[in-house]
Amino acid sequence: MGRSLRLIHVDGNLSPSQREVLFTITRSGPVRLSEVAASEGINPTMLSRIVSHLESANLVTRTSDATDARIVHLSSTDHGRALCKGIRNERTDALQSALGHLSGEKRRVLLDALPVLESLVETLKRCDQ
Repeated sequence: MGRSLRLIHVDGNLSPSQREVLFTITRSGPVRLSEVAASEGINPTMLSRIVSHLESANLVTRTSDATDARIVHLSSTDHGRALCKGIRNERTDALQSALGHLSGEKRRVLLDALPVLESLVETLKRCDQ
């Protein structure tokens, strides 16, 4: 389901990895480059290329830390935040439409399963740490 939702907004200017990095920066920013690399499971060299593309598209900014120039902070621009909001709205609309095609019984089963799914996600997060 996650993959299907990620493919809802297909933009020739951004790869799926670039979109997901943009979402991480928008959600967490300002955030260190190293934190994004760890969160996304991307090696720093690849992440640097992705961030360069996002930066050239005016979606994110890079700033050096005031106390340690080796540390880079990433923030999304207004344009980046607006793009994320638009993509999130498209995904929400697609999910609502898909849910509308389910029977009442299937929606109830899904609703009953949500606490278990949330618990599973939390367990997976702990495993990644």
